[in-house]
Amino acid sequence: MSPVWSLGAGLLLLLLWVRHRGLEAVLVHHRWVFVCLFLLPLSILFDVYYQLRAWAVWRLHSAPRLHAQRVRHIQAQVREWKDEGSKRYMCTGRPGWLTVSLRVGKYKKTHKNIMINLMDVLEVDSERQVVRVEPLVTMGQLTAYLNPMGWTIPVVPELDDLTVGGLIMGTGIESSSHIYGLFQHTCVAYELVLADGSLVRCSPTENSDLFYAVPWSCGTLGFLVAAEIKMIPAKKFVKIHYKPVRGLQNVCEEFTEESKKKENSFVEGLVYSLEEAVIMTGVLTDEAEPSKINRIGNYYKPWFFKHVEKYLKDDRTGTEYIPARHYYHRHTRSIFWELQDIIPFGNNPVFRYLFGWMVPPKISLLKLTQGEAIRKLYEQHHVVQDMLVPMKSLEKSIQTFHDDLNVYPLWLCPFILPNNPGMVHPKGDEAELYVDIGAYGEPKRKQFEARASMRQMEKFVRSVHGFQMLYADCYMTREEFWDMFDGSLYHKLREQMNCKDAFPEVYDKICKAARH
Repeated sequence: MSPVWSLGAGLLLLLLWVRHRGLEAVLVHHRWVFVCLFLLPLSILFDVYYQLRAWAVWRLHSAPRLHAQRVRHIQAQVREWKDEGSKRYMCTGRPGWLTVSLRVGKYKKTHKNIMINLMDVLEVDSERQVVRVEPLVTMGQLTAYLNPMGWTIPVVPELDDLTVGGLIMGTGIESSSHIYGLFQHTCVAYELVLADGSLVRCSPTENSDLFYAVPWSCGTLGFLVAAEIKMIPAKKFVKIHYKPVRGLQNVCEEFTEESKKKENSFVEGLVYSLEEAVIMTGVLTDEAEPSKINRIGNYYKPWFFKHVEKYLKDDRTGTEYIPARHYYHRHTRSIFWELQDIIPFGNNPVFRYLFGWMVPPKISLLKLTQGEAIRKLYEQHHVVQDMLVPMKSLEKSIQTFHDDLNVYPLWLCPFILPNNPGMVHPKGDEAELYVDIGAYGEPKRKQFEARASMRQMEKFVRSVHGFQMLYADCYMTREEFWDMFDGSLYHKLREQMNCKDAFPEVYDKICKAARH
């Protein structure tokens, strides 16, 4: 039988099976079928389009020339909104399914959509060690642009598709954050179009109140049109050391100790059970032992979290050299460990060698095609949360995550939180070491109920003066939300800049209690 006939027969059998089971049942219980046959090829086309576009922009040098024109178009749209009587709130016109957040932005249907087509790297200033970019530039795009020039940015949040705008208006973190802080702390200036249509630049010395209020504001103070981010010299490899640790107290002590060492360029922990973890420390280097180089980003390589788990199972330490860009995006191929729930056999060597080059599917396409049944299923039986807590509360926090969720692995990422103005800062007057605890997956706790369990978690995080990342589902009341976050500067600026009629309050934009 010819390959064409074989393919046709296979597709016919697949369609008959889908018809027998029902499309919704297949999409819910056998989602890998749809993902492998449709979303993976479509994701490749997405990537090809954006790579060709970035190449064309680079060849034609059109980004800086067209940036001012695009900003004027945004200003014109805002002034048009004013001329229409300012009857509705404004928001970006970017479709909700394109964002990395799993939350569905229903407000897009009722607000005035302002189209913002800003996705280019504008300028690399080697003397100031600053790169100026538009808000829709992604982490994958930025590292690919800077690395050949010998530069990188201090904090490169994990997933390729995360955008500069999302990381500023929300937040971003990486295993270098114990030195540099959150993504916002590596930015030196923002440019925004405000509710009156004016263009404003802000920095620590120019319009400083606005500069410190923008992070975590989720686009409710103005439209970000450019950002300036610090750069540091890039090196070829990350020399990474893996150390399995057993016993919760030992895990927390070892992780805290390594997080305080500035000689560690990177610190990260993967917690595989309440009593077991692997602590990883890394340093940037240009030299590597050839026999210990691991190009973990190659499509046929094991998923990173599975690779790390081997050190725990074998009860051994290890050292290897990972190419820097592979390290920065080490969790991208498996979307941390989320992809194992979508494609259960995705880490199988046969699948990796044959189809791994197409992985991962775009998160935006997963959202676009999930349907109401899958969305409700994920909402009730799946957790994607990042809680930022003081390092001194780490042991108690992991125990609470275990009791309320029982989701593993947990991601541990330390960061220094400076005492700057804005929504997020330490309780005291000095900078404090915090840790991001990321929980992604299906809770194994028998009594798990999404709303009740997450409200319990949020209550605990507030009690230790921690913070919840706002990309995830948030169940707090308005009073609880502003107990967690410092809204003093944010509310003052919304009043001064006449934002109340132009943009919803951040709570109303992201919290379930406000949206339902």
